[in-house]
Amino acid sequence: MNIIVLIKQVPNTTKVKLDPITGSLIRKGIESIVNPDDLHALEAALTIKEKTKGKVTVISMGPNQAVDVLTHAMGMGADKAVLLCDTAFAGADTWATSLTLSKAIKKINDYDLVICGHQAIDGDTAQIGPQVADWLNISQATYVKDIETINNKEIIVKTWLENGFKRISCDLPALLTVISEINEPRYPNIEFMIQACLDKAPIKIWNAADIGVNTCDVGLEGSNTHVIKTFTPDFKRQNETLTGSKQESVSQLLERLKKSDTTIAHIF
Repeated sequence: MNIIVLIKQVPNTTKVKLDPITGSLIRKGIESIVNPDDLHALEAALTIKEKTKGKVTVISMGPNQAVDVLTHAMGMGADKAVLLCDTAFAGADTWATSLTLSKAIKKINDYDLVICGHQAIDGDTAQIGPQVADWLNISQATYVKDIETINNKEIIVKTWLENGFKRISCDLPALLTVISEINEPRYPNIEFMIQACLDKAPIKIWNAADIGVNTCDVGLEGSNTHVIKTFTPDFKRQNETLTGSKQESVSQLLERLKKSDTTIAHIF
């Protein structure tokens, strides 16, 4: 069973600040981490690997420093790693990102399952997994909370619902997006980490030419959406106390709501 895991390097969002002039994220000096949901995806892949004696390949798209997340993944037990690194990939939205990742997966070709976290904490779009599955034209299951059975032809999973779960059967190859409830990620192995840091560690770096994409189709140029500005909303809470009987208070509240839909009223 050959499994591909998509992981992403993200800023530690508890420390992220915004530039008050440009409105962009201030990344300088901010710690980068492996996207939390992707760690659960990797753990799920490693668990299947141990049961089926398969191989796990991790793919990440980003700048050179994204090698750190691949090293972490190999420390956990991944067999191979690929970094998609090219200035042409910069500024990509989910459309261009998913296209780039799918091209890398097609280049690898030998896979039975693709697993990724259901969303990244720096974007929260939850679009990459489903879009990659669409580019690859394979079946998919999202919000997976448990993998029940898997064989060479089929995988059966439980997906999260607000009031329970849904059992889904997918023909292989398939793509899964998993949620944190699925498992508890293991800690990296020191010996594996050391090995991953050596020059002979199997971490490959591919650019646009390596995966066979036109630069006009990826990155900012190939994106269908563009971020114009990022800013922190200026939220000011307004309060007003309504007095009188309940009937009078309700009448006053209705009058104020008719005048402005932003009024916040407290009835005592």
